[in-house]
Amino acid sequence: MKHEKVAASLTELGNSHRLAVFRFLVKAGHSGASVGDIQKALGIPASTLSHHLTRIVKVGLIRQEKRSRTIVCIPQYQLLEGLIGFLQDECCVGVSVEHDEK
Repeated sequence: MKHEKVAASLTELGNSHRLAVFRFLVKAGHSGASVGDIQKALGIPASTLSHHLTRIVKVGLIRQEKRSRTIVCIPQYQLLEGLIGFLQDECCVGVSVEHDEK
């Protein structure tokens, strides 16, 4: 996964509302949740929620499907796993760091 993609995704998750939305969707599972269900559960006004969803969709953390007249938001677990993998990728590879002694 590219550094820039990870940075953009983490930037979007750095907002409290967007993080709450994404965590709610992860809890909802692979079938996702409707925009209405997200709004009810989190108490975010519709216009504000729409703004946050647009930003999360833009970086690919979720996708949206229209089912009849309902929009369902589905977390993209592959991207989530990629983010986690990126953060853990070089764990304990032996970088030498000098510590300042005071």
